[in-house]
Parts: sequence; structure tokens; C-alpha cells
Amino acid sequence: MAEEQNKRASEEVKDEQKRASDEVKEGQIESIFAEEKDTENPQAAPEGEGNEAGTAEKSETENAAEELEKAKEEIEKLRNELEQAENRYLRLRADFDNYRRRVNLDREAAEKYRAQDLIVNLLPALDNFERALSMAERNEHTAQLLDGMEMVYRSILEALKKEGAEPIEAIGKEFDPHYHQAIMQGQEEGTASNVVIEEFQKGYMLKDRVIRPSMVKVNE
Repeated sequence: MAEEQNKRASEEVKDEQKRASDEVKEGQIESIFAEEKDTENPQAAPEGEGNEAGTAEKSETENAAEELEKAKEEIEKLRNELEQAENRYLRLRADFDNYRRRVNLDREAAEKYRAQDLIVNLLPALDNFERALSMAERNEHTAQLLDGMEMVYRSILEALKKEGAEPIEAIGKEFDPHYHQAIMQGQEEGTASNVVIEEFQKGYMLKDRVIRPSMVKVNE
């Protein structure tokens, strides 16, 4: 009798242990499912915090866009200033080149025509020599004087020629307003129209420049 009671008590203990073990296992499975659910559906951030983060991000984007626009405007402004500075430099360089060219031309002209003022001042003296020689009567008393005057006259002409000054040919040449100054017109048989028939004052050139035109009479 006692043996059966012990056997029955032992079986009840085993059943109780089995139920406890099943309850522990069931609890562990429920805990695992709960963790997986939390992983799949993480807890959402509070509503207020999400709005604040979105506003801050939007503000940073707008600030970046404004800074980029300001940078573009500054670059465009600097580009315009650089272009204006380059244009001013090019104009100044062109003006300087023109100035330097004019200075060189003036210096060359001054060297080329350095004797012009002196020659122009000597021309009235040459005119007087020519008048005196053409009007003087040659005889035994004046021959030596006239020869001396002619020698001086030719020496002056030779010195002027060395400096590049020479008389302008006029008589028998077609009238050219660049070289001749017509003060009279005349009629001469056998001479073509617009041809110089008389010279009142000799003209002179210094190299390629007319320093005094010839005063002439032109055939009609």
C-alpha cells in the first residue's frame, strides 16, 4: 500500500516538472517573437522631434542655396571687373603705341629736316643774288665782281644741295599746285595750256618736302 502511494507521488512530481518545463519553453518562444517584432517595427520617433529635424534640414538647404547664389553673383561681378580692367589696359597700350610711333616719326622728321629753318632763312639772300646777277651789267669794271658773286652763289647752292635742298623745276613744266603757285596767267603761242611760261620766284624742296613753292605764270 505504501509502495503504491510512493509511486503515485513520484509520477505527480514528474508531471509537475514537465508542466514547468513546458511553461519555460513557451515563455522563451514568446520572448523571441517579441524581439523579432520590435526589430521589424522599430519604435517611431516622437512627432515633435521629427518635425524639428526636418525643419533644420530644410533651413540648412536654403542657406546653402543662398550662399551659392551669392557666390555666383560675386564671381560674375569679378569677371566684369576683370574684363573692364583688360579693356582699359588694351586702350592704354594702344595709346602708348601710337604715342611712341608719333615720337619716332617726329624724331625722324626732325633729323631728316634739321636744316629746314636755316635754308628757309637763306632763300631771300639767294633771291637777291639771282636778281643782282640778272640785272648787273657785265663789263671790264664789273666782270671780276660778278664772277665773285656767281662763285658765292654757286657755293651756297652746293652747300644747300648737300643738305638735300634743290630748286624746283618750273618753266616748261605742267602746272602742279603741289610745287607751283600761280600768280598770273598768260597766252603764249606754241605752248600747251596749263604749262608754266614764266617764273617770278624760284621754289625749293628739302628732300621730299616742298619748303617754298615756285611763283609762276601759267599759260591759259
